[in-house]
Amino acid sequence: MLETIPPNIDDHTLSAFHARLQDIFAAMDREYARAAAHYQFQCDGCRDNCCLTRFYHHTFLEYLYLRGGVEKLEAHQKNEIMARAEAVCRETAQADRKGLPVRLMCPLNADGPCRLYPFRPMICRMHGIPHELQKPGQNVIRGSGCSTFDERCAKIDYVKFDRTPFYVAMAALENEFKQAAGLEGRIKMTVAEMIISIAQNTTAID
Repeated sequence: MLETIPPNIDDHTLSAFHARLQDIFAAMDREYARAAAHYQFQCDGCRDNCCLTRFYHHTFLEYLYLRGGVEKLEAHQKNEIMARAEAVCRETAQADRKGLPVRLMCPLNADGPCRLYPFRPMICRMHGIPHELQKPGQNVIRGSGCSTFDERCAKIDYVKFDRTPFYVAMAALENEFKQAAGLEGRIKMTVAEMIISIAQNTTAID
């Protein structure tokens, strides 16, 4: 179903939550940079571009933070991104109906750089290098880097890049925000779906 972001969240309250979200993002960026420096790895665009991957994002805070970035764009930029988002969603739906894989460029990607790089969601900040995650009561799960990382850095010894504290911090902040906003459930949206939803001022709820 679709539900409008509740109007009882005033700009001051939302700004305070976004400031705390920025702190989490900054910590992610620092830890990613530390690990990437160990491998001497730099993301410079490649055929396995993560902007081609269908990532789902699950927090209202990231959705609203991205909305803040969209609102800073010029009208012609918003229209261009909206047209791209509509095309991505349309082609993705067609591929899904046919049971075909799909890799389409994120509508925020402008021939390489992200138009809203400072506002990008969490997974966009952490993709690319080997990492680990530990869910409560479970063993550590280790994930590999992207294919370009493997080509360039596979022989370099692993350095710990633990995503766990960032997921924990994000979940805690999101839960606090939902309580303040009177929200339930969570979103499950790609960036393209977020862009369309932002234009409609609605967001999908699980």
